[in-house]
Amino acid sequence: MSTRGAPSDITADQALQRLVEGNRRFLEGAARPPLVPKDLLGELARGQRPYATILGCSDSRVPPEWIFDAGLGELFVIRVAGNVLSPEVAGSIQYAGAHLHTPLLVVLGHEGCGAVQAALESRDGDLVHRSRIQILVKSLLPAMPEFDAAVPSEERVARAVESNVRWTLRQISESPEGRAREAEGQMKFVGAIYELATGRVRFLPEDKP
Repeated sequence: MSTRGAPSDITADQALQRLVEGNRRFLEGAARPPLVPKDLLGELARGQRPYATILGCSDSRVPPEWIFDAGLGELFVIRVAGNVLSPEVAGSIQYAGAHLHTPLLVVLGHEGCGAVQAALESRDGDLVHRSRIQILVKSLLPAMPEFDAAVPSEERVARAVESNVRWTLRQISESPEGRAREAEGQMKFVGAIYELATGRVRFLPEDKP
């Protein structure tokens, strides 16, 4: 049975499994055809019930609906360069939790993220970007780890991408709204990295206290 347009009356673990299975279909070239029956359009016009919220990067190579093989109404997607948490993004996440009741939130980073690279260049190379880009870059700096001089550039970016995802997750989960949703036991926050060369989404293990 197709899950396109299915309501969000599922658990966070079930929602996560749907994403895993969708990415598997994407990798295998078995993604479902994007056919949209008219009755589904009519149903979605009356309201939306996505099963997951995805905070991802604006990078054109990382469209969540494609890489998770999701249809209309299944994902509530928020995209911004570097998957940063701004007040506007936080408001969108809060809306998804409070009004759409999505049980799962995924912060989705990706390999070779240009915003993360720019943040490292700004911090380690004293490179100043155009004004509004620099504002974005500064918002990423707290998430950037320190590196030994011997660490290769590619490894630095990979580690910084994961650090940025985890840092954003912590900001969300430690907010009053995040704590409230987790205390209810009905919402889960998960980090993930998209591998550009393979198309695979790697879900990160939870941080240990």
